[in-house]
Amino acid sequence: MKFDNIDAFLKTADAVPKKGPVAVILAEDEVEIDTTIRHHQQAGFRYIVVFMPGEFALPRDLEMEVTHVHHNTARTDALETAVNAMIRAVPAGTWMYYCYNAEFLFHPFCETRSIGEMLTFHTEERRNAMLTYVIDLYSDDLWEHPDAVSLERAHLDRSGYYALARPDPSTGHPKERQLDFFGGLRWRFEEHVPVARRKIDRISLFKTKPGLKLLEDHTFNDEEYNTYSCQWHHNLTAAICSFRTAKALKLNPGSTYDIQSFKWHNSAPFEWHSRQLLDLGLMEPGQWF
Repeated sequence: MKFDNIDAFLKTADAVPKKGPVAVILAEDEVEIDTTIRHHQQAGFRYIVVFMPGEFALPRDLEMEVTHVHHNTARTDALETAVNAMIRAVPAGTWMYYCYNAEFLFHPFCETRSIGEMLTFHTEERRNAMLTYVIDLYSDDLWEHPDAVSLERAHLDRSGYYALARPDPSTGHPKERQLDFFGGLRWRFEEHVPVARRKIDRISLFKTKPGLKLLEDHTFNDEEYNTYSCQWHHNLTAAICSFRTAKALKLNPGSTYDIQSFKWHNSAPFEWHSRQLLDLGLMEPGQWF
């Protein structure tokens, strides 16, 4: 189904998902839109809603399988507008996920277990949200792939990740069970990245409820949603393997000429498998075995 704007979509009762998990994909450009959709279909998302400009096109088969909403994704608040509209529209308690195009969700054991199975376990642990780390992907040859995107030649950083305590502005003390995570291209090329955009953590998987809002820093207005684990033990986390930062650094005139290669001594070919991410400590299986 295709809609000319968000309001038209939300006013069509049959179009709004009634049951999750729901994936919301925001397409900022036409790079790997179809691949992103197909990856998340294979992950097990029941419904996929793609927000993108009207001039972008989807393959015919995907037009029949996903909901396509025309949306100005160049706006600074494009993501929050789309996600918060979906939160208000779907039933309370719906598991939802969001990402951009050329981003690919991996969860522990995703080759044999669906997103629904993982979220069922996460719900049983009384968790309403899940921390995800955005792991930068990039081509190892920027001459052959000037936009830094190549599924076949994708690389990632195998080290250089760290966390800092997240301060509470009202008290000056660290927030309980909340950390700011850094690493990847945003860390290695931080001089080209605004301070507010250097974090690599997102709460990309969450359960909807009345009054819940996604904020511009990828956190929520409910502080418990922003925690990395419960008070009793470590919980599951997931990873979003993303070409988004690499694309931006190479397409931005202020940085593209300063970057001849993203590859360094800690680069490794991306294997497109959850085992590699688990071995590198880039996601946590928690108590799920």
